[in-house]
Amino acid sequence: MLRFAANVSMLFAEAPFLDRFALAARAGFAAVECQFPYEVPAAEIRARLDDHGLAMVLHNLPAGDWTAGERGLACLPDRVAEFRAGVSRAIAHAHALGVGQVNCLAGIAPPGADVDALRRTLVDNLRFTARAFAAEGLKLLVEPINTFDIPGFFVNRTAQCVALLDDVGEPNVFVQYDAYHMQRMEGELAGTLARHLPRIAHVQVADNPGRHEPGTGEIRFEFLFAELERLGYDGWIGCEYRPAGRTDAGLGWLPAGALRPRWRQAAKPPSISRSAPVTKAASGPAR
Repeated sequence: MLRFAANVSMLFAEAPFLDRFALAARAGFAAVECQFPYEVPAAEIRARLDDHGLAMVLHNLPAGDWTAGERGLACLPDRVAEFRAGVSRAIAHAHALGVGQVNCLAGIAPPGADVDALRRTLVDNLRFTARAFAAEGLKLLVEPINTFDIPGFFVNRTAQCVALLDDVGEPNVFVQYDAYHMQRMEGELAGTLARHLPRIAHVQVADNPGRHEPGTGEIRFEFLFAELERLGYDGWIGCEYRPAGRTDAGLGWLPAGALRPRWRQAAKPPSISRSAPVTKAASGPAR
């Protein structure tokens, strides 16, 4: 059976960040993912995971100054030291939160930059990260992202990403495949998944257009989920979308049995700390 994780950077945004874990559990999720957890003490997030019986299955490496428009540092030759410092930070958070895989955003190619130099930097940084992660028992993921939402994003197609990982040459590096981004860039989602599934460790879903929940756009998710089942995909599927309304009202697209019914049947909703701030870690969407 396919396994689904709530992205608490984008789902349940009607509540402050730390309260979203309770809402995810009440909705029936057994796991969550998070884009950038670094603005909240890891111990506070860990406590929410433990309190609500949740696993965290993914977060991202630090990706630079988001408010300034940065979307990753890994391909930038003049930011190597900063990127590699972020690797240590990501390892510490992954261990504190029980996360086994961390995603890397390659970054935006500066106008007029030497593409070969950007790619060499990216390969070197990914190899460095993969080796550091391997020593800690972690997987490194790399996500292609569409250039309509993020113009100039350096890694933007599945085959490009797979070729990049071939050059990195480390066994613990995989693709993070986002159906929304790849529908916008290349289509043929089922065929791409079939060709590259051994290289894909994590899948994320949102519909197109609008990046709302599955069933609101053009992607045939029932077919896509059946294909993932047929292919034997055993990773998590991250629900990384912008809910069209309240999150809990838009979960009907999930396959039967995907959620834990005992949480849905709780006698009363979890306590929500309305005074808690919505932090930068939860201000998403991140990309």
